[in-house]
Amino acid sequence: MDERHIAYAERNLPRYTSYPTAPHFTSAVTGAVHAQWLADAGARGDPVSLYLHVPFCRDICWYCGCNTKAARRREPVANYVDTLRAEIALIAAATGRVAVKRIHWGGGTPNILAPADFDAIFAALHDAFDLSARAEHAIEIDPRTLTVAQVETFARHGVTRVSLGVQDFNARVQEAIGRIQPAETVARAAAMLRHAGVRGVSFDLMYGLPHQGVTEARDSARVAAAMAPDRLSVFGYAHVPWFKTRQRLIDPDALPDLHVRNAQADAIAEVLRDAGYLEIGLDHFARADDSLAIAARDGALRRNFQGYVDDDCDTLIGIGASAISSMPQGYAQNSAEVGQWARAVASGVLPVARGYALTQADRTHRDIIERLLCDFEVDLGPYGGRAAFGEAMRALEGPARDGLAVCADDRILIPPEARRLARVVANAFDAHHQHSPARHSRAV
Repeated sequence: MDERHIAYAERNLPRYTSYPTAPHFTSAVTGAVHAQWLADAGARGDPVSLYLHVPFCRDICWYCGCNTKAARRREPVANYVDTLRAEIALIAAATGRVAVKRIHWGGGTPNILAPADFDAIFAALHDAFDLSARAEHAIEIDPRTLTVAQVETFARHGVTRVSLGVQDFNARVQEAIGRIQPAETVARAAAMLRHAGVRGVSFDLMYGLPHQGVTEARDSARVAAAMAPDRLSVFGYAHVPWFKTRQRLIDPDALPDLHVRNAQADAIAEVLRDAGYLEIGLDHFARADDSLAIAARDGALRRNFQGYVDDDCDTLIGIGASAISSMPQGYAQNSAEVGQWARAVASGVLPVARGYALTQADRTHRDIIERLLCDFEVDLGPYGGRAAFGEAMRALEGPARDGLAVCADDRILIPPEARRLARVVANAFDAHHQHSPARHSRAV
């Protein structure tokens, strides 16, 4: 890493899967507000995307930053399924029978659901919405618990993409993060899915994990590439024990330093490039014929709570505890606590706890940040030119001097060697973060 970039890499910055980011959400957005936004979406008649959150896992991995908890008994999951179906009905009462283009299941571990659970939820979706034009149906899974019956259920309901949580294949690293998962387990899961006709297989890898060096990161990337997934997401581990207390089980002294983290990211990228994958945005890789790579090539790449996507829907409706809806008017987040979420649904109220109503200035800054993180360049001309962003341009003076950005007239370009620090450049256009006490992960 260029020595000038070290201080930037150590900055705590948002990942910008939304703008403004979640710490700026407030209780001003209520279930009633969300209901009106949903009604507006139905009136527009444009297709929407759905995100369903399943906040349960068989075991909790120590590195995890997701909203989830361990469920060893059947009852909590069964109750959750019933409430999820009821929330789907509440949403449909507001939107009408809107067309759904994409469905994404996240967690937690969505494959903690039994096949009958998945059938019941999908039946509720089918009754509530028009699913005839859906282009993608994706689900995140834990390969350790995937069964043949689940795979058959996914295939029957038209699942087109499955994301397998891998992280790292080294046994010592796996032990240090509380997730024992041999490579054979992942290979078996991928083979099961492909045999059933689910061709879109994605892997998640991580660097910056305890007892993980450059060699371990490189070897894991090689093993993953040999299994030929269509896409890979490569995330730097965010050690935020003040936010996720389970991370206190990880020895901070075993974590690699900034230079090693950067070298790990370089090593993984090199392996994946050599294996024929294209780099997409900050942290994704895809085959050249994959829809994500095509979107990146065509300038149609988007960024939302699932990371980089080729989703062109303006409305993403979140369903389940802690799920966030992203709409033209703003964001609405459900109660994160399952009991509170369930009580609201039982009372016939959309279970929104907080959110954010966008201003026109927010929309402008959101667009600029998204283009910087997706395309690594932006033209400020359509937004009023650089003169309209005096504070942001002043904030970019140092990064530009140190090679993180090239500012020419109204155009801002992030050079290839600085793209891993693109969030630093994007942050210059974050009018909220400068005045926020929120803590985030490091830029690299």
